[in-house]
Amino acid sequence: MRSAKDFFRPLAVGAPAPVREVPFRPSRMIHFFDPGNEKMAAKVPSIAPTVDVLLGNLEDAVAADRKEAARAGLVAIAKGTDFGDTQLWTRVNSLDSPWALDDLITLVTEIGDRLDVVMVPKVEGAEDIHYVDRLLAQLEARAGVRRPILVHAILETASGVANVEEIAGASPRMQGISLGPADLAASRRMKTTRVGGGHPGYLVREDPKDPDVELPRLTYQQDLWHYTIARMVDACAAHGILPYYGPFGDIKDTTACEDQFRNAFLLGCVGAWSLHPVQIDIARRVFSPAPADVAWARRVIDAMGDGTGAVMLDGKMQDDATVKQCKVVVDLADALAARDPELAEAYEAAWKEQSR
Repeated sequence: MRSAKDFFRPLAVGAPAPVREVPFRPSRMIHFFDPGNEKMAAKVPSIAPTVDVLLGNLEDAVAADRKEAARAGLVAIAKGTDFGDTQLWTRVNSLDSPWALDDLITLVTEIGDRLDVVMVPKVEGAEDIHYVDRLLAQLEARAGVRRPILVHAILETASGVANVEEIAGASPRMQGISLGPADLAASRRMKTTRVGGGHPGYLVREDPKDPDVELPRLTYQQDLWHYTIARMVDACAAHGILPYYGPFGDIKDTTACEDQFRNAFLLGCVGAWSLHPVQIDIARRVFSPAPADVAWARRVIDAMGDGTGAVMLDGKMQDDATVKQCKVVVDLADALAARDPELAEAYEAAWKEQSR
């Protein structure tokens, strides 16, 4: 058995040292684009400043006869675009495909110094991460990449969900995990053709008011993904990496999209995928703590002093546990405000109002 100390040694001679802690960078929305689509590629310079993460997609939604064009397009975009503070990610093809190896070889050797994260689809277990981990180290050494490219896994098979804890802890490169609801639904043989979101047939019904009289009874639609997201969040939190909701496929239903994103946010996710520009603002709004909530959290922290004991604020008890909750909100707000001046101004205004 390898020593635990080996976990933080490069897996190839000349590769950069693995990270000891995943850096938290705002990633409220991972905005997907097809780098082989000329119209989409032309919009990248204008979209990049509006998103936290821009992801060049090489897998699903890219036809087999366009895989090489998409790969080449991403290389050209990465070399020719100033992304500023926006992260550049890619989703490579699945490891069982004929394109994944060339994706990694080309991208790391050509633009490894520009690439922040490689998203790996259909991860089944830790062995998939180990394969990518070693290969990335070899390619980084070859290309002279000075900082390690991180890895993001997608949960979209039943095996992946069953092994999510070992996936989360498989490598120091692990940046986070996303829910992939469409492929996961197929893997589980779920009877839904929707991409994310709920289903009207997945419900609970209230008890009859009078067992002898047939009267209408209220129904309540349930969340198909609650269990999986909660388990993913726990695995990520335990290993110090970041959980994300994946895609919401009904672009026109912005209300349901916002509801689904907010459920994920409240459960602990830090962001979600955006498949269309209309979802960018939804993700920004949902995954940024509300100014009033941030102001309240700051008030609790101030009132609690050293964080021990208990105080009453507006008739509500606050103690060391609530201080920890409030610090989660405030730390996230501070990180987002450093990137988003409008958000910083809103947080400052809410705090001044709270302090009156």
